[in-house]
Amino acid sequence: MKASLFSAARYHGPAENVSWPVAGTVYSAEAAQASLQFSLDQFAMADQLGFDWVSVAEHHYAPFSLTPNPMLIAGALTQIVKRAKIALLGASIPILNPVRVAEEFAMLDTITGGRIIAGMLRGTPNEYVTYNINPAESRGRFEEAMRLIQMCWTETEPFGWQGRYYEYRSISIWPRVVQKPGPKIYMSGSSPESGEFAAKHRVGLGFAVTNVPLAAAAAGHYREQARRFGWEPEPDDLIYRVGVHVGRTDDEAIEDYSHALRTGPPTSLTMANRGLESNIAATGYYGRDVDSQRNRLMPATLRDRVAEGRLLLGGPDTVVAQIEDMYRKLGAGVIDFTVTHQMGEKTTRSIELFAQKVLPRIRGW
Repeated sequence: MKASLFSAARYHGPAENVSWPVAGTVYSAEAAQASLQFSLDQFAMADQLGFDWVSVAEHHYAPFSLTPNPMLIAGALTQIVKRAKIALLGASIPILNPVRVAEEFAMLDTITGGRIIAGMLRGTPNEYVTYNINPAESRGRFEEAMRLIQMCWTETEPFGWQGRYYEYRSISIWPRVVQKPGPKIYMSGSSPESGEFAAKHRVGLGFAVTNVPLAAAAAGHYREQARRFGWEPEPDDLIYRVGVHVGRTDDEAIEDYSHALRTGPPTSLTMANRGLESNIAATGYYGRDVDSQRNRLMPATLRDRVAEGRLLLGGPDTVVAQIEDMYRKLGAGVIDFTVTHQMGEKTTRSIELFAQKVLPRIRGW
């Protein structure tokens, strides 16, 4: 099993806890600078402590994440993360220029000597407002963009592209990717359509903002489709992102986490207001499984979050047991652990405890 440390680079300062997009009326430049530095320091520590990956993502217009361009933060990470792989999970390619994305991945792959993981996502539904892209086109744009990016990596002669959504007269990217035929690709796979597309194109599948029962069902569908296309996914073809806080004891971990929820800065948010959410649902964005996709975001008690595999919480022995249960049900070979950033020194201690007391015990699974 591989362990990845994820940071959304949350903003640790004054912000209004309202629906997206969030106004910048009480924004603090000093708090934002400190927040980004805190995430960079955590990534450097994760690299030193033996995590296999560090991972970043793309989000816009909110204190939930200060990385609207994950390529930029990944560029900074190339200078401080010297051993672990750097996973961009991911770039929201339907709202971006896919040739530019291919070039940026190639640059990062060259700087790191081939340590880049390429997550290519459709993005959260609300973010199609960011660059004025029709969410009804999201799946078509995603599929075309991913094929184009792969061709940018593999085609050595200049070529043109004329598709439904993208058109380029001539493409020949420099630098080229180090990994051949390109960095390992993952895409989000909670919907049946995504699982089928990933299986058909032999790319990995990732799960975030979900729970183990839903992810296990989606993973089963992915494996079934892969067999239909003549191959069998390996454990490393599946990533599961989950929150984690490790304390010295179960009671300490629960108290730390509960206190952070009560007193931490208001960086959570409703990712889309009800009107926007309803309009997006009407476009077919969620695919064939509308109810389960929307229910992934429903609030839950702390006990329910742990029981459903949305959170790992406890002392080292308890967290190992929770990961083992998750692995047995889901079979994901890469777990993308996200820590609660607003705990300060307790967050740092949680990462250290995980690396010292948990990681050695799950490494050989």
